[in-house]
Amino acid sequence: MKIIVIIPAFNEAKSIDKVIAEIPQDIVDEVVVVNNNSSDETSKVAQRAGATVLDELQQGYGFACLKGIEYAKKQKPDIVVFLDADYSDYPEEMRELIKPITEQNYDMVIGSRALGERQAGSMTIPQIFGNWLATNLLRLFYGVRYTDLGPFRAIKFDSLLALNMQDTTYGWTVEMQLKAAKMKMKTTEMAVNYRRRVGKSKISGTVKGTVLAGYKIITTIFKYL
Repeated sequence: MKIIVIIPAFNEAKSIDKVIAEIPQDIVDEVVVVNNNSSDETSKVAQRAGATVLDELQQGYGFACLKGIEYAKKQKPDIVVFLDADYSDYPEEMRELIKPITEQNYDMVIGSRALGERQAGSMTIPQIFGNWLATNLLRLFYGVRYTDLGPFRAIKFDSLLALNMQDTTYGWTVEMQLKAAKMKMKTTEMAVNYRRRVGKSKISGTVKGTVLAGYKIITTIFKYL
Protein backbone atom coordinates (compact mmCIF):
# COMPACT_ATOMS: atom_id res chain seq x y z
CA MET A 1 0.00 0.00 0.00
CA LYS A 2 1.13 3.53 -0.73
CA ILE A 3 1.47 5.53 2.47
CA ILE A 4 1.96 9.28 2.87
CA VAL A 5 2.69 10.96 6.20
CA ILE A 6 1.37 14.49 6.71
CA ILE A 7 3.03 16.58 9.42
CA PRO A 8 1.62 20.05 10.18
CA ALA A 9 4.47 22.19 11.56
CA PHE A 10 4.59 25.65 13.11
CA ASN A 11 7.99 26.74 14.43
CA GLU A 12 9.29 23.22 15.02
CA ALA A 13 12.84 23.59 13.67
CA LYS A 14 14.29 22.01 16.82
CA SER A 15 12.29 18.81 16.48
CA ILE A 16 11.10 18.19 12.93
CA ASP A 17 14.30 16.44 11.81
CA LYS A 18 14.04 14.03 14.77
CA VAL A 19 10.47 13.18 13.81
CA ILE A 20 11.34 12.56 10.15
CA ALA A 21 14.40 10.45 11.04
CA GLU A 22 12.30 8.01 13.09
CA ILE A 23 9.57 7.46 10.52
CA PRO A 24 9.94 3.89 9.16
CA GLN A 25 11.10 4.66 5.64
CA ASP A 26 10.59 1.11 4.39
CA ILE A 27 6.81 1.39 4.69
CA VAL A 28 6.33 5.10 3.93
CA ASP A 29 6.41 6.44 0.38
CA GLU A 30 6.57 10.14 1.19
CA VAL A 31 6.80 12.44 4.20
CA VAL A 32 4.99 15.75 3.69
CA VAL A 33 5.69 18.58 6.11
CA VAL A 34 3.23 21.47 5.89
CA ASN A 35 5.07 24.57 7.06
CA ASN A 36 2.29 26.57 8.71
CA ASN A 37 3.67 30.12 8.49
CA SER A 38 6.70 29.37 10.66
CA SER A 39 9.11 32.19 11.54
CA ASP A 40 12.02 29.83 12.21
CA GLU A 41 13.96 27.34 10.04
CA THR A 42 11.28 24.62 10.07
CA SER A 43 11.05 24.49 6.29
CA LYS A 44 14.81 24.25 5.68
CA VAL A 45 15.34 21.66 8.41
CA ALA A 46 12.50 19.50 7.06
CA GLN A 47 13.85 19.70 3.51
CA ARG A 48 17.33 18.70 4.65
CA ALA A 49 15.80 15.74 6.48
CA GLY A 50 14.26 14.51 3.23
CA ALA A 51 10.66 15.67 3.47
CA THR A 52 8.49 17.28 0.82
CA VAL A 53 7.70 20.73 2.22
CA LEU A 54 4.51 22.65 1.47
CA ASP A 55 3.79 26.18 2.69
CA GLU A 56 0.45 27.12 4.22
CA LEU A 57 0.36 30.78 5.23
CA GLN A 58 -3.05 30.66 6.89
CA GLN A 59 -2.42 29.87 10.53
CA GLY A 60 -4.24 26.84 11.88
CA TYR A 61 -3.76 23.11 12.38
CA GLY A 62 -6.71 22.32 10.13
CA PHE A 63 -5.48 24.65 7.39
CA ALA A 64 -2.17 22.78 7.38
CA CYS A 65 -3.86 19.37 7.27
CA LEU A 66 -6.14 20.45 4.43
CA LYS A 67 -3.12 21.66 2.47
CA GLY A 68 -1.54 18.25 2.91
CA ILE A 69 -4.71 16.52 1.74
CA GLU A 70 -4.86 18.63 -1.42
CA TYR A 71 -1.31 17.59 -2.21
CA ALA A 72 -2.08 13.93 -1.45
CA LYS A 73 -4.92 13.94 -4.00
CA LYS A 74 -2.27 14.17 -6.72
CA GLN A 75 -0.23 11.34 -5.22
CA LYS A 76 -3.21 9.02 -4.67
CA PRO A 77 -2.03 7.14 -1.56
CA ASP A 78 -3.90 4.25 0.01
CA ILE A 79 -3.27 5.44 3.57
CA VAL A 80 -2.51 8.82 5.13
CA VAL A 81 -0.86 9.07 8.53
CA PHE A 82 -1.08 12.31 10.52
CA LEU A 83 1.73 13.00 12.95
CA ASP A 84 2.76 16.01 15.04
CA ALA A 85 6.04 17.82 14.44
CA ASP A 86 7.02 18.35 18.09
CA TYR A 87 8.55 14.89 18.72
CA SER A 88 5.96 14.02 21.38
CA ASP A 89 4.81 10.94 19.45
CA TYR A 90 6.95 7.92 18.63
CA PRO A 91 7.01 7.77 14.81
CA GLU A 92 8.35 4.20 14.79
CA GLU A 93 5.00 3.06 16.25
CA MET A 94 3.53 3.77 12.82
CA ARG A 95 4.19 0.15 11.87
CA GLU A 96 1.63 -1.03 14.41
CA LEU A 97 -0.72 1.91 13.86
CA ILE A 98 -1.43 0.97 10.26
CA LYS A 99 -1.88 -2.77 10.85
CA PRO A 100 -5.63 -2.66 11.59
CA ILE A 101 -6.02 -1.00 8.16
CA THR A 102 -3.68 -3.26 6.20
CA GLU A 103 -4.58 -6.52 7.95
CA GLN A 104 -8.17 -6.08 9.16
CA ASN A 105 -9.58 -3.54 6.70
CA TYR A 106 -10.31 -0.80 9.25
CA ASP A 107 -10.96 2.67 7.87
CA MET A 108 -9.23 4.63 10.61
CA VAL A 109 -6.96 4.02 13.61
CA ILE A 110 -6.52 6.57 16.40
CA GLY A 111 -3.31 6.49 18.39
CA SER A 112 -4.51 6.67 21.99
CA ARG A 113 -2.22 8.30 24.52
CA ALA A 114 -4.69 7.34 27.24
CA LEU A 115 -4.11 3.65 26.53
CA GLY A 116 -0.34 3.98 26.19
CA GLU A 117 2.47 5.11 28.46
CA ARG A 118 2.73 8.85 29.01
CA GLN A 119 5.91 10.47 30.20
CA ALA A 120 5.38 12.62 33.29
CA GLY A 121 4.49 16.14 32.25
CA SER A 122 3.79 15.25 28.62
CA MET A 123 0.12 16.22 28.95
CA THR A 124 -1.32 18.97 31.11
CA ILE A 125 -4.27 18.44 33.45
CA PRO A 126 -6.54 20.55 31.19
CA GLN A 127 -5.51 18.37 28.22
CA ILE A 128 -6.31 15.16 30.08
CA PHE A 129 -9.65 16.50 31.31
CA GLY A 130 -10.51 17.90 27.88
CA ASN A 131 -9.88 14.54 26.22
CA TRP A 132 -11.99 12.79 28.85
CA LEU A 133 -14.86 15.24 28.39
CA ALA A 134 -14.73 15.23 24.59
CA THR A 135 -14.59 11.45 24.27
CA ASN A 136 -17.49 11.04 26.68
CA LEU A 137 -19.53 13.54 24.69
CA LEU A 138 -18.73 11.58 21.54
CA ARG A 139 -19.96 8.42 23.22
CA LEU A 140 -23.12 10.14 24.47
CA PHE A 141 -24.11 11.89 21.26
CA TYR A 142 -22.53 9.78 18.52
CA GLY A 143 -22.47 6.33 20.12
CA VAL A 144 -18.76 5.74 19.56
CA ARG A 145 -16.17 4.86 22.18
CA TYR A 146 -12.82 6.62 22.10
CA THR A 147 -10.33 7.34 24.86
CA ASP A 148 -8.41 10.11 23.10
CA LEU A 149 -8.42 12.73 20.36
CA GLY A 150 -4.78 11.95 19.67
CA PRO A 151 -3.28 13.61 16.58
CA PHE A 152 -1.22 10.50 15.68
CA ARG A 153 -3.65 8.61 13.45
CA ALA A 154 -3.91 6.63 10.23
CA ILE A 155 -6.80 6.57 7.79
CA LYS A 156 -7.59 5.14 4.36
CA PHE A 157 -7.30 8.00 1.93
CA ASP A 158 -10.65 7.25 0.29
CA SER A 159 -12.28 7.33 3.71
CA LEU A 160 -10.56 10.61 4.54
CA LEU A 161 -11.90 12.22 1.38
CA ALA A 162 -15.38 10.92 2.16
CA LEU A 163 -15.32 12.78 5.48
CA ASN A 164 -15.13 16.11 3.64
CA MET A 165 -13.06 17.69 6.41
CA GLN A 166 -13.75 21.37 7.04
CA ASP A 167 -12.23 22.53 10.33
CA THR A 168 -9.28 24.87 10.01
CA THR A 169 -8.07 25.07 13.61
CA TYR A 170 -8.41 23.10 16.86
CA GLY A 171 -11.51 21.07 15.99
CA TRP A 172 -9.81 18.97 13.32
CA THR A 173 -9.27 15.74 15.25
CA VAL A 174 -12.72 15.60 16.82
CA GLU A 175 -14.39 16.45 13.50
CA MET A 176 -12.68 13.47 11.90
CA GLN A 177 -13.78 11.12 14.67
CA LEU A 178 -17.39 12.23 14.88
CA LYS A 179 -17.85 12.23 11.10
CA ALA A 180 -16.42 8.72 10.92
CA ALA A 181 -18.97 7.71 13.56
CA LYS A 182 -21.85 9.33 11.66
CA MET A 183 -20.77 7.53 8.48
CA LYS A 184 -20.47 4.18 10.31
CA MET A 185 -16.84 3.75 9.35
CA LYS A 186 -14.89 0.90 10.84
CA THR A 187 -12.57 2.53 13.38
CA THR A 188 -10.43 1.47 16.31
CA GLU A 189 -7.78 2.74 18.71
CA MET A 190 -4.25 1.58 19.40
CA ALA A 191 -2.16 2.38 22.45
CA VAL A 192 0.68 4.77 21.63
CA ASN A 193 3.34 6.19 23.90
CA TYR A 194 3.80 9.90 24.48
CA ARG A 195 6.66 12.06 25.73
CA ARG A 196 7.27 15.68 26.60
CA ARG A 197 7.43 17.67 23.41
CA VAL A 198 10.48 19.61 22.27
CA GLY A 199 9.87 23.28 23.08
CA LYS A 200 6.72 24.91 24.40
CA SER A 201 3.28 23.98 23.14
CA LYS A 202 1.44 26.70 21.25
CA ILE A 203 -1.87 25.36 22.56
CA SER A 204 -1.56 23.63 25.93
CA GLY A 205 1.43 25.78 26.83
CA THR A 206 -0.74 28.89 27.19
CA VAL A 207 -4.00 29.61 29.00
CA LYS A 208 -5.44 31.27 25.91
CA GLY A 209 -4.53 28.33 23.68
CA THR A 210 -6.01 25.81 26.12
CA VAL A 211 -9.29 27.73 26.42
CA LEU A 212 -9.66 28.30 22.68
CA ALA A 213 -8.88 24.66 21.87
CA GLY A 214 -11.36 23.41 24.46
CA TYR A 215 -14.07 25.74 23.22
CA LYS A 216 -13.56 24.76 19.59
CA ILE A 217 -13.58 21.03 20.33
CA ILE A 218 -16.83 21.23 22.32
CA THR A 219 -18.59 23.45 19.77
CA THR A 220 -17.52 21.13 16.95
CA ILE A 221 -19.10 18.18 18.74
CA PHE A 222 -22.44 19.99 18.95
CA LYS A 223 -22.17 21.48 15.46
CA TYR A 224 -22.67 18.14 13.72
CA LEU A 225 -25.51 16.76 15.83
